[in-house]
Amino acid sequence: MTRTDTTAALTATGTPALYECVITHVRRTPLRHALRHRTYLWCVDPDRLPVLPRPLRPLARFDARDHFGGTAGSIRAGLDAFLAAHGVDLEGGRVVMLAHARVFGYVFNPLSVFWCHDASGALVCVVAEVHNTYGQRHCYLLRTDEAGEAEVDKEFYVSPFFAVEGRYRMRLPLPGERLGLTVQLEHDGDRAFTAVVRGRRRPATVPALLSAAARRPFSTAAVWAGIHRHGIHLLLRGLPVHPRPCSRPQEGMLP
Repeated sequence: MTRTDTTAALTATGTPALYECVITHVRRTPLRHALRHRTYLWCVDPDRLPVLPRPLRPLARFDARDHFGGTAGSIRAGLDAFLAAHGVDLEGGRVVMLAHARVFGYVFNPLSVFWCHDASGALVCVVAEVHNTYGQRHCYLLRTDEAGEAEVDKEFYVSPFFAVEGRYRMRLPLPGERLGLTVQLEHDGDRAFTAVVRGRRRPATVPALLSAAARRPFSTAAVWAGIHRHGIHLLLRGLPVHPRPCSRPQEGMLP
């Protein structure tokens, strides 16, 4: 199936899917450190969010307050407002969202991705929404090429071990049977950091969700805890900390 065919299939159906995936982080400077984490992500249409049977709703809930600062009544409305502020109008076109859902009332989304299509089904742009562990967020509007690649200056404080400097090279192709995302941070001509997400698509059935939740309970809390655990490890190794800059109001604290 070609990239165009995959896009058409996903945007036409809006069928929710799960990706059981492995996330790998590799830090290369000023010291080398790597981590691997297993989790699962949802791929959904924010206009047609899945509604689980009542007993299972604590395992997955999508809430407008978890994206775009919680300033809109729905995730899609928040996305459209962000796009409008950057001169983009999808004219009602389909959006594909990749993100964690709330699990037992908690969610932490280091990276949520929105593939934005116009009314004809053509991909217009990709929005990468980043959250840090300080309760802050920032969105990058990307114009990806045919390979799903784009570059953008780093504008947001994510890790205390990296200053807000450098440039991201992102590869964010629309998910198909397999998920493959890559984010690289380049600074002073070196590749300082690489994050990779790899996964396989599964239909978002009740048995699939129960299986994923049983293997990865409290999945988003585990992501948050893992980041802090590795941060403490880096501190003990003597990695210097860069002070956190003041937040810009429009990209700052979540409610």
